[in-house]
Amino acid sequence: MIRVGLMGAGVVASYGHIPAIQRTPGLVLKSIFEPDSGRMMATKADFKVDQGFTDSDLFFRSGLDAVVVTSPAPVHVANVELAARYGKPVLCEKPLAMTEAEAEHMIGVMRGAKLPLYVGFTYRFSPSAMEIKRLVRERAIGEVRDLRLIYNWDCHGRCDRDQGMHVFNTRRQGRMDEGGPMVDCGVHQIDLARWWLGSEIVRATGVGAWVDAEHTAPDHMYLHLDHAGGQHTMVEISYAYGHTIKEPRSQFLYELIGTDGIIRYDRNAGVFEVLTPAGARRLDYHEEKNFDGMYRAFEQALRTGEHGDLPTAEDGMVVTRIARSATDQAIASRPRLGSNA
Repeated sequence: MIRVGLMGAGVVASYGHIPAIQRTPGLVLKSIFEPDSGRMMATKADFKVDQGFTDSDLFFRSGLDAVVVTSPAPVHVANVELAARYGKPVLCEKPLAMTEAEAEHMIGVMRGAKLPLYVGFTYRFSPSAMEIKRLVRERAIGEVRDLRLIYNWDCHGRCDRDQGMHVFNTRRQGRMDEGGPMVDCGVHQIDLARWWLGSEIVRATGVGAWVDAEHTAPDHMYLHLDHAGGQHTMVEISYAYGHTIKEPRSQFLYELIGTDGIIRYDRNAGVFEVLTPAGARRLDYHEEKNFDGMYRAFEQALRTGEHGDLPTAEDGMVVTRIARSATDQAIASRPRLGSNA
């Protein structure tokens, strides 16, 4: 069994990573590290983990073969540095780093230690995303020319609905402070576009809107990507879509438009289909995330040394650069409200 340690016992660790690790044959969750002692103890008890630590050095000395980093993005670099020092392979949550320079540093540190560094783009491992990859490769809709990837939601709302509309939602605030929706969640869509098409992005243009005007980063963004193969991708992502309403709404859509048809994935409707001159063909629908599939790939990569479809740190660095530079571009061209200029 491969003994895994997890760094960061937050929300995504509890609903996604920890259960998936514990369900994956060949992996065992040996230890968790969490600076907040109360959260650490609660997570350790809830998931019946052998060991829990608030001291990172003790964590790394607890008999681990590999590490999963699910801490907040600003501390990813420090966590990866520690893993390199202790000789542990790493799977790191997205975004890999806050900046391209940080990502380059992390890659260099792990490369210097002769250790693999992977990135947790869970969307790749949805059976629907895997099927889209196959359909594109087999030219099911001819040559793919255009992608529309949309994820508009409220990032749990401006206020905490569980506690009442007067209680400020610090989770959404934190995501906005770290760079906003394109840096936080849009990285998934950018990664999918590169992976599905097998074509690098040669030009990126970011445009932002500030529904919640107090933030530096836009809370609604459009990103236009030109690929080396001549394809175009449009990503639309929002943390402002109904962020003040009582009952949340969302939009989640993939559309791949080809010379001989369309592939559509609509989460809201639960529809996955291929539309061609022969007619419409319904496919099996699956949720957009698949932590279990990612951890099966991680176990295989650790065991064989072959990463397969598991995203590499280089993938994470490219996506970080695109998301961050597009957001910076949007910020630099932010319009002034009330101005006709």
